[in-house]
Formats: sequence, structure tokens, C-alpha cells
Amino acid sequence: MNITTENKKQKAIELMNKLDIYKPYIKGFRENNQICFFENFGGFWAEQEPELMAKIQEFEKEHNCLVYAVTHEYTDFGECYDFLYISDYEDDWEYMFSKEGTTFYVGAYVWNKDVEWCSEFGTIGIRSFGGGIKRVA
Repeated sequence: MNITTENKKQKAIELMNKLDIYKPYIKGFRENNQICFFENFGGFWAEQEPELMAKIQEFEKEHNCLVYAVTHEYTDFGECYDFLYISDYEDDWEYMFSKEGTTFYVGAYVWNKDVEWCSEFGTIGIRSFGGGIKRVA
């Protein structure tokens, strides 16, 4: 099956609902392709941060995927933005989202803004609270 942007968008909306993201953020994504980034459960529109939006667009174009949410944190190894995305390969979708207890495990690309060569694809742990999300693992 040929995966379209619309297919990826529908899957992203499904996962946003499973993560219990604040409904107006889901609506902004669905209707206006707005991406929300979260800091300690608080949500902000990524378009407010031009450098972040440019990096998201570059990532989506390079990997033919769709970013649906971003978490942001400062770690011992640098300032990181975690791009939660939908792959262009539907076979990957079943491995990109699971839940154990109160933690969701999602496929992400971690952009280490401070140490670019430490950026990588992987699975991260996410908690959901009050309509927002936060990376916990």
C-alpha cells in the first residue's frame, strides 16, 4: 500500500488521542498541521520557535515522515527535542507505540541540539498528564 500524508496524519491523530493530548492541540494538528511541543507537560506551538520548526521540516523532508508532537528537555548529555513521528513504512507502525503501566513507549527521533552527532532514532518513554506529555525514559 502506498502511504500518503493523509494516512500518516490519521495514524498520528489516533496516537495523540491514545496519549490523551489536550483536544485543542489535536484539533490544531488535524485542521492546520500545527505541531505542539511540550515542556514538563506544558504545551506550546512549535511555530513559535523558528529554529525548531525548521528542524522539524528538514527532518520530515529527509525521512519522508510526519512529526505529530515534540517533547523538550535538558539532560546531562545536552538539550534534546524528541520528535514523535509516523514512519513512511506502515510495517513500522505496530512497533512505534505501546503502553506498560502508566508509561507509553513511542518511536521518536531525538535531536540533541547541543551535540548534533548524538541525535538518534529510538524508542522513548512518555507520561501523559493533564493533556500534556513528558519524556520519562
